[in-house]
Amino acid sequence: MRARSARDAGAPRRRSLATLPKAHLHLHFTGSMRHTTLLELAERDGIHLPDSLVGEWPPELSAADEKGWFRFQRLYDVARSVLRTEEDVRRLVREAAEDDARDGGRWLEIQVDPSGYAARFGGITAFTDLVLDAVASTSRDTGLGIALVVAANRTRHPLDARTLARLAGQYAGRGVVGFGLSNDERRGSTPDFGPAFAIAERAGLLLVPHGGELRGPGHVRVCLDTLRPGRLGHGVRSAEDPGLLEEIVERGIALEVCPVSNVALGVYSDLTSVPLPELLAAGATVALGADDPLLFGSRLAGQYATMRAAHELTDEQLAELARMSFRASRAPSDLVAKALADVDAWLAAPA
Repeated sequence: MRARSARDAGAPRRRSLATLPKAHLHLHFTGSMRHTTLLELAERDGIHLPDSLVGEWPPELSAADEKGWFRFQRLYDVARSVLRTEEDVRRLVREAAEDDARDGGRWLEIQVDPSGYAARFGGITAFTDLVLDAVASTSRDTGLGIALVVAANRTRHPLDARTLARLAGQYAGRGVVGFGLSNDERRGSTPDFGPAFAIAERAGLLLVPHGGELRGPGHVRVCLDTLRPGRLGHGVRSAEDPGLLEEIVERGIALEVCPVSNVALGVYSDLTSVPLPELLAAGATVALGADDPLLFGSRLAGQYATMRAAHELTDEQLAELARMSFRASRAPSDLVAKALADVDAWLAAPA
């Protein structure tokens, strides 16, 4: 056996983050695509991709102004355009699940706006049926639990959101667990989407709007008062208002924090500036998510790894983050119980 060097002896022993069981609660449908798959499908159909999605990948991004967000959205729309067939959709779901499972994922709630694919796949209902069928078969094949969050687009009319809320409600208990609101947080009037969220709430769905990333705690307050979230997509800037953060903790609202995308979009200058320690110190429930790995270049385990490095998190803290991700999920109780036991086993094992 090789003797440990002085350097080995002084270095902290850390457990593998790839084997830490996790639930993934903030992953967008198109954004979950593998970069290699994007290139392959684009070449198949002769779709021209911008250099930032080819040789310069992952792209340099910023959402500090309207132009920056427009560029981000344009890249997202280009990526969506390569999904042309039912098999493409099934492949995306399968590969996203395989990647999460490789990163220690046990449960995935993947978010999709069916209206973005309706024209090519026969309407919002037909597309939702396709995705749910892909989710069911992929879950059987990979062993990863998967559910769907239907998300409205805040740059579209609030009446469209009501249509999607009714659609999501029809599938409540049949693969759809939540209803969200995504796209540029600075666009549209958040209270106008309240009726759509009321429809989803009556259907028993978890309410998971984006808020508190591109806009500050004032907008988090608007989301809390008008959309009644059970979880908040991002929500990281609630750290700027201790009173608001205290209310979030008291109401049991979980925050889906996506560190790598926060930095890539210019919300924070670097990973050490992401206020995860402040959120945890206040008692917030935090679930780390990858957001859009296709555009940010980092998947689920990478979020844990970057926060471990940036904030010198202990294995005990990382294990608690993993536990919180399951507790904030809509995973079945037996899956949660098994996962929590396995998190304890991960922590009990030698580093």
